[in-house]
Amino acid sequence: MSEGTVEGQGGGCCGGKTGSSGGQSAGGCGCQTTSQKLVIPTGTAKEIVALPIPEMLSRFRRGVGNYDPRVFSLDAEQMDRAFLPDAKVGRWSVRMLLGHMADAEIVFVHRMRRAVAEDRPLLAVWDENAFIDSGLYAMPREVQQGDPASLIGGYVAVLHTMRMWSFQWLSGLSPEQFERVAMHPERGEQRVRDILSYAIWHVEHHSRFLQLKCDRMLGPVEEPVAAGAGTSGGCCGGR
Repeated sequence: MSEGTVEGQGGGCCGGKTGSSGGQSAGGCGCQTTSQKLVIPTGTAKEIVALPIPEMLSRFRRGVGNYDPRVFSLDAEQMDRAFLPDAKVGRWSVRMLLGHMADAEIVFVHRMRRAVAEDRPLLAVWDENAFIDSGLYAMPREVQQGDPASLIGGYVAVLHTMRMWSFQWLSGLSPEQFERVAMHPERGEQRVRDILSYAIWHVEHHSRFLQLKCDRMLGPVEEPVAAGAGTSGGCCGGR
C-alpha cells in the first residue's frame, strides 16, 4: 500500500495538464480558466492537525478550489499525457491524478464516519497503484470525443460533493467526537482530526503538482490569486 507516497518521488501519485484559453466552463462545475496563478496553501499534515477545528474545516471545505482551473481547457491527449521523472512534476497523467484524488476522498470520508459511529473500527488499506495499473482511470474510446471538460467533470464533482456534504456533518461534531479513534493496520490509532488533516493535506499537495503540470505544458502564469478565487460560485469556488 502506497497511499502516503509523495508525488514526483519515485513514481508516487500525480499528474496534470491544462490549457490557458479563458472563459471555458468546466462541465457544470462553475470553474473558469484563468491567467492568474493560484496560491495553494502549504503545510504538512502534522502542521494542519494542530490548527483549531474551525480553521481546519474552512480549509477542508475549499476542496477543488485548490485545483488549477486551466485543467478544464486541456484536450484529451493532454489529460492522458504522462511525464518522465526528470520533469519533476509527477509521473501520473491529469486524469489519473484527479481520479486518484476522488478515490482517496471517498476513503477518507468513510474512515472519519466509521471512527465517529463505531467503537475503534479496524480500517482497511488500499493500493493506489493497483487502481492505476488496473486501468480504472482509462477513458473509453467511445466517449473520448466529447467536450474535454466533461471528461474530468465527474472526477472533480466527486471530490466537491464529498467535501460539501462532509463539511456539513463535520461541523456538527463535538470536540470529543474529533478525538474518536479508528485503528489503521499500518499507522495505528487515527483520530478523526488526524484523518481530516491528512485529507486536507492530500488535496493541497496533489493540487500543487497539478499546477506544475499545467505550467509545464502551458507555460507559467504570473499574477497570484488565492485558491478558490475567480470562480463563478460553482463547485470550485465553494468556501
